[in-house]
Amino acid sequence: MPIITKKGLPANKILKEEKIQILEDLMDDDGSKLIEIAILNLMPLKEDTELQLLRKLSTAEKKIKVTFFNVISYIGKNTNPEHMEKFYSTFEQIKDKKFDGLIITGAPVEQMKFEDVLYWDELTRIIDWSKTNVKSTLYICWGAQAGLYYNYGINKVLMDKKMFGVFEHKIDDESSNLMKSFQNGFKAPHSRHTTIQKNEIEKHSELTVVSESDDAGVFIVEDKKAHQIYVTGHLEYANNTLDKEYKRDLSKGLDINIPENYYKDNNPNNEPIYSWKENGDKMYSNWVNYYLM
Repeated sequence: MPIITKKGLPANKILKEEKIQILEDLMDDDGSKLIEIAILNLMPLKEDTELQLLRKLSTAEKKIKVTFFNVISYIGKNTNPEHMEKFYSTFEQIKDKKFDGLIITGAPVEQMKFEDVLYWDELTRIIDWSKTNVKSTLYICWGAQAGLYYNYGINKVLMDKKMFGVFEHKIDDESSNLMKSFQNGFKAPHSRHTTIQKNEIEKHSELTVVSESDDAGVFIVEDKKAHQIYVTGHLEYANNTLDKEYKRDLSKGLDINIPENYYKDNNPNNEPIYSWKENGDKMYSNWVNYYLM
């Protein structure tokens, strides 16, 4: 089944080379259900995130139309404005539509107070809108922290050092459809300076901790009634994403540790080990097939 995107999106060429079926603004008439997903992309390297998420959504093997949109109260400096104009919508342009799914990505603002983020008011409008216009919302990393803070008043906590690397996770809620085909000990990457405390989540009866890590803390939280999923890590990441982040921070002279459990022999001169690929495929496929259909 194809992923339907805007014509000319740079990710399309790469995905086609990977034998992923892409349709550019075309609608086939095979009679299968069309799943519409909106992606609020707040990441600075938007083209990387587009590629990562489209790859993962393709594993669901459903006909999916993706609409990328962005906030207008902050203009990032890392993506060509022409790219944004051509391939992204604004919230005003899509707010009257209904979507099966919404993804709210992370953003490099996690050490700021939520209310100090320039687009906080715009983001909260989008979150409120999603409760009536979207079947299920998937919040990622800072997006998950923002959603838990706005919806439930659960604040993030600054850690002494960055949580950076690939960690093992256990399943707390085996009844969650998101964890179908998962086993305890599955791996997932994290890259963040803040965390969410489990005891704060447990104060809210609507919320269930689906998965956590002894090292990385709470990983997946779900509000089953509201069809909201909060993921503090990055199962969408490509094999080289942590490597690029590590070398970027080194080049800036920042104090950054080698990402844990990532390079062969813990040597950054070696290739990364892509230990979470199948887990990312399964989570996104489960989300589409069990939450959006």
